[in-house]
Formats: sequence, C-alpha cells, structure tokens
Amino acid sequence: MGETEPTDTDQHGGAAVMRDVARMAGVSKQTVSRVLNGSPAVRPETRTRVLAAVAELGYLPNQAARALTTGESRTIGVIAYDVADFGPANVVQGIALAAQETGYMVSVAPMRSLGALPVREAANRLLERSVDGLITIAPHRDIAEALLDLPRKVPVVAVDASLDPRVPVIAAEQLEGSRRATEQLLHLGHRTVHHLAGPRGWIASGLRRDGWLAALVAAGAPVPEPLVGDWTAASGYELGRVLATDPEVTAVHAANDQMAVGLLRALYESGRRVPEHVSVIGFDDVPEAAYTIPPLSTVRVNFADIGRRCISVLVEQLRGGATGRPLRPWLLPTELVVRASTGRPPAAQDGP
Repeated sequence: MGETEPTDTDQHGGAAVMRDVARMAGVSKQTVSRVLNGSPAVRPETRTRVLAAVAELGYLPNQAARALTTGESRTIGVIAYDVADFGPANVVQGIALAAQETGYMVSVAPMRSLGALPVREAANRLLERSVDGLITIAPHRDIAEALLDLPRKVPVVAVDASLDPRVPVIAAEQLEGSRRATEQLLHLGHRTVHHLAGPRGWIASGLRRDGWLAALVAAGAPVPEPLVGDWTAASGYELGRVLATDPEVTAVHAANDQMAVGLLRALYESGRRVPEHVSVIGFDDVPEAAYTIPPLSTVRVNFADIGRRCISVLVEQLRGGATGRPLRPWLLPTELVVRASTGRPPAAQDGP
C-alpha cells in the first residue's frame, strides 16, 4: 500500500493538523505520514516521538482526504444481525482484531430485522462511508438471498451463506459437528436421540438438524420428530417440559447451548436427573456451558477464527489475489467437547 500525505485539509474545525504533529515531533510531514500508515521504514524512537505528539495534540487524520488520495478508506464494513448474540458478537470481535492487525478499521451496520430491505439499507450506509469491502454475517436465508441484490462496488465476504456464487463464504462445519454430537450419544448406548431444533429459515438450524438426522439414519436408529425452538433458553425450557414427560427420552441434542440450558432446568424440575436419566448435549460452547449443573457437553465453534478468516479472504480480494480463482466455502472445523451432561442410558448403567 502506498503512503499517503494528507494535507492541512485534515482539520476538523480548529483541530491540529499534520504540520503541527511534524513540528512538535521534530520530523517532516512525510515521516508523520509513514508512521500513521504503519510503514516499517521508521526508527522506533522516531515512531514513539510522533505517536506521542499525535496523542498530545489529539490529531485525527481525515479518512475522507486519505480516501481521495489513495482510493482506499482502509475501512471494512460489517453487516450483522443480532450482534448482541454470542456467535455474531465473537465473529465481529474476531473481524475487528484481525482488521486492526492488517491496518484496517471496521464499521458495523447492525440490522434490527431480517429481509432484503434491511440488508440493502445497511449496505448503503456503509458504502456511503466509502468502505473498501463488506463482510455480511448472514445467519438467515433471507439475508443470504439479499446478497444477490448488493451493488458490486466492493468485494464481499459472507459468514454462513450466500446464494451469489461470486461471494466467498466462511462457515463452521455445523453439519459435521451436529453429526458427531449425535453419534456420541448413540455410542453411549442410547436407542435414539431427540432434537431441539433452531427456528426455521436459519442456516444453522438446517445444518445442525441435517447432521443430527444423518447420524440417526446411518445408525438405523428411530428418528423422533424434532421440536422447534427459537434459540432462547426460554424455548428450551418450554420444549424441555414436553420431553420430560416422556420416559422414553434418554438423550437430547439441542441446536444451541441456550436451549440446552433451558432444557437442563426443565429436566431438573421434573425430577429427571442429568445424565443419569437423560443425557444432554448442546452446540456453540458458550462460556457458561462449563459452569452449568452438570457441566454441559457441547460442540465448540471458534467464532473468532471465523472472523479472522473473513478478513484474510477479504484482504486477499482487495489485493487482487483471488482474481480468476474459483470461489468456494471455507469450512472451519468444530470440536466435540464432552463434559458431565452425557452418559450411558439408564438401562445400561447397571450393566457390565
């Protein structure tokens, strides 16, 4: 990346300009520019002096002026739904940290609802800021479809899904993770495994349900009708109260940890002990999963690594490295984490 030398148009009202920083640090404006652009061709003591002057003067480089000079804003836009949720929040954090390491800033445009219109509005807000690229955290099919309508002014990377073959996708191996979780319960001796599924239309719901189903079919096990929740502990609790009334239920795979937590409470209140009477396994490995009673077995997703991979793929596009190469999903492995909430079924506990 070339160095930029914003001029005295960098002022914000009466704020300090680059000339002021250069004068205080005893260097040229070109040296200040090199420091601000992260150039390695600056002696450490000079860099320290320049950064001290920047901090003392409160100097803020004008990103708009820099974009005019280089054609780059050094900013990546992120379109995200439900950024307060554990998964999206950790993906955004991974994006932000990786972007910082590569010299980019991140601007997040959260969506309050699903659908094509909120996606377009969020994209327009970011494009108005001259972002160099876009990352969409697209956990729902409506968002994946909306990517088809995005203007192709900048490169785009999608988390979870995209129907646009030009958009590379970064995702966890959710189907494989759910299959392994279900197989774990079957290997313990359970006749079958019930499923608390996520809401319809969500990419994760479908993949995790498909993994559960594939394991049952491959084992020749009965396939119970899945119960559909909404990702919350409250829905896991309500559906868990239904499962708790069925003495044939000895194993449950919940599509996320929050629903599994609600299920644990429902089983506790009904007198069904975990794992002595019912084994439970979740998905995601939220921090609280290790501290439930009993600690929750689950499938770990490295959400921060998904965010980091988004940046590496997007920056490669920005640098022209992906030109002419076929795009494919980047599937990152999940990890089965076995804790105390899974065990042998009641009929096998007294056996050899």
